[in-house]
Amino acid sequence: MACRAARRRRRQHRRRRSRPVRRRKSGKDRQRVLSVDHVGKSFGNIVAVNDVAFSIPDGTTFGLLGPNGAGKTTTMRMILGILEPDRGSLRWDGTRIDGSARRRFGYLPEERGLYAKMKVREQIAYFARLHGVSKGESTRRACDWIEQLQLSEFSDRPAGELSKGNQQKVQVACAAVHEPALLVLDEPFSGLDPVNAEMLLAILRAQQSRGTTLVLSSHQMWQLEELCTDFCIIADGINRASGTLAELRTEFPTRVLRVAPATDAVSAVLDAVPNARRLGMQDGTLDYEVAAGAPLPRILRDLVSADAITRFEAIEPSLQDIYLRAIGEAT
Repeated sequence: MACRAARRRRRQHRRRRSRPVRRRKSGKDRQRVLSVDHVGKSFGNIVAVNDVAFSIPDGTTFGLLGPNGAGKTTTMRMILGILEPDRGSLRWDGTRIDGSARRRFGYLPEERGLYAKMKVREQIAYFARLHGVSKGESTRRACDWIEQLQLSEFSDRPAGELSKGNQQKVQVACAAVHEPALLVLDEPFSGLDPVNAEMLLAILRAQQSRGTTLVLSSHQMWQLEELCTDFCIIADGINRASGTLAELRTEFPTRVLRVAPATDAVSAVLDAVPNARRLGMQDGTLDYEVAAGAPLPRILRDLVSADAITRFEAIEPSLQDIYLRAIGEAT
């Protein structure tokens, strides 16, 4: 009922006046940066974060990667002010992160953070009011999120009665309902089936479009590779690799050559390439690992001279390849 009433009020409001255009960001806003400057955090004798540093320009979608226990969640909680670093500093828009800045942040924790007995619509509106959104506007936004996340049939049910996937969707709405400038999401795809994971991807793309700075941690590499523009891989609380995907690929030492047909003559040419390593053969195609700086035009000429080549492809490393190498070097 409340959602229908909110929609009715919106229609009446549109008849009286058109919706105002969203204010463009000022030059100062566009230059806003989240800076994590060599932070460290220990819990007794356990070092959770040793030395992590990165900066995230305004509007960036940033992937924070690492194995379990690497320090990702602790780093996120320091960004949000839940934990204080033992050393180093964190700044937003050039100033130390304080309560005022944190009101402009949103957080989706890995663990459930919902009130189990509170109804879904009331819960989303409550989280909006915690960040200063008015009562009427918070209800309107809650209804919008419920519609967007296809939760209408659950809007008047306690959150604890929902499936894990639907609880995760409610939690996403609670994290983003106040339209934060910075949205931090720890394992946002946890518990979601493929259909709902695609829905969340669309929602995060919409957040990108409105200029929200996103920090995501996930073990779903393909989703992060599709969403994120910048990455930081950490292990044992230390940076292991960072940069855009293009920069990380440039630093990767090898490439995979995929060549067909898989004849003895083709194999002989590839075996002669310095430091080449045969990876395998499938469906008449050969895969070889070669150095990133290998002379591909010369290799192709040699292959053409040896046989009638039907396929010659240099495959760039995926985010997962880069991640596995960075983590492997840390062990």
